[in-house]
Amino acid sequence: MLICEYENGKDGDEMTQRTMAAPPPSPGAVRLGLRENRAQFVLLVVVTAAVGALVGLERTTVPLIGTEVFGLAGNLAVFSFIIAFGLAKALTNLAAGALTARFRRRQLLLTGWLIGVPVPFVLAWAPSWWWIVAANVLLGVNQGLTWSMTVNMKIDLVGPARRGLATGLNEAAGYVSVGATALLTGYLATHHGLRPAPELVGVVFLAAGLGLSLAAKDTAAHLALELSRHPAPGGGGPAGPSFRETFALTSWRDRSLRGASQAGLVNNLNDGLTWGVFPLLFTDHGLGIAAIGLIKGIYPLLWGVGQIPAGHLADRIGRKPLVVAGMLVQAAALLLALALPGGPLLAGVLSAVGLGLGTALVYPALIASVSDHAHPAWRAHALGTYRFWRDIGYAAGALVAGVLADALGLDATILAAAVLTALSGLLAARWMTDRPRTRPPHFAGTPRGVRGRGAGRTERGPALRGPDRSC
Repeated sequence: MLICEYENGKDGDEMTQRTMAAPPPSPGAVRLGLRENRAQFVLLVVVTAAVGALVGLERTTVPLIGTEVFGLAGNLAVFSFIIAFGLAKALTNLAAGALTARFRRRQLLLTGWLIGVPVPFVLAWAPSWWWIVAANVLLGVNQGLTWSMTVNMKIDLVGPARRGLATGLNEAAGYVSVGATALLTGYLATHHGLRPAPELVGVVFLAAGLGLSLAAKDTAAHLALELSRHPAPGGGGPAGPSFRETFALTSWRDRSLRGASQAGLVNNLNDGLTWGVFPLLFTDHGLGIAAIGLIKGIYPLLWGVGQIPAGHLADRIGRKPLVVAGMLVQAAALLLALALPGGPLLAGVLSAVGLGLGTALVYPALIASVSDHAHPAWRAHALGTYRFWRDIGYAAGALVAGVLADALGLDATILAAAVLTALSGLLAARWMTDRPRTRPPHFAGTPRGVRGRGAGRTERGPALRGPDRSC
């Protein structure tokens, strides 16, 4: 096996490459790569499936519980549980990046599962609607910690070369599970009522997730190995930019990270909006709970399965083409929900297919893009910031849906979401950049706007000098 080292050239900016034989790894040595860490990776994939299944409990039944069990009349009141979930998850994602500096990833993963323990029981037997809203605060914290940590741990294990595939597999496991659970709860609600049977399935997912997380190993050694192969991050001192600086970089100062963050927000705005609107819309068009469960299940199932090839494709052709195409596909899919008023089931299925495929293109490419533009020393902070903006989309989607649906109706709400999604895709095309394939991944250390000792002159990092750029 060959390894590459890079040395400063005479001018201090260019890099001279030196290739030499790598020593054989010692038995039990920490190594980066999907194949090298397949046992731990597969274990974490199953954990992510349990994470997705827990939130999948709510996809079909909870909006109908609000209207049919608790008699809520206003759409904004019905969607309040999604607002609570989105805010809690977004803030937890933001905090998770900072918490990784003080706690190990595995500790935060286990904490997230413990916080989620009351959720299925409250959903099953809540005496009032506001108990369900409170349960969604806990669910948001649970999802923020568990999903953030499984993403970070998989990225730690595989290293930079297979980052898109790793995030695709992670998100695929989670969202296939969301879709399967939505189908299951729709079936159970049809035969056993809206409560408590559909919600109590969540106890199985909690037990599985917590038990498997106890068996998982922490990835601190893999992160340390990747850090050892990188130059020190430029800016903010030896540890790189501070949390505040990273938040500013990811949110608006770095052009590409800004493009990814806004696309993530609008993507989940669609998800939050359809989460609340679709059950009510298709109920109004005469569909039963089983049919609605089918529509709500197809969307995340395709979203999940499609992320495996999409993640692989993002590693081959770049992140930006998938993000732009995915947002435009989602915009068209939203319009399909309104295109066939005489056939609501067909309209719902076609819309769900388009939303699933469009989101599958976007999701792994965005996470991989943020990882590309962040040094490992502050990557968890950058991912936490991106996931903060992305999951604020749940709350924004529910809020927009509630206000517009009460004022203009459900059809106008979906039309507005389609326009916003198309605009987001155009912004992503303008702002996002892909890292050049000829540049080694470990030079993605200093985004534009950060300056410090050893920082390159551009956001693309130092240039290579030498004939071999394959490393």
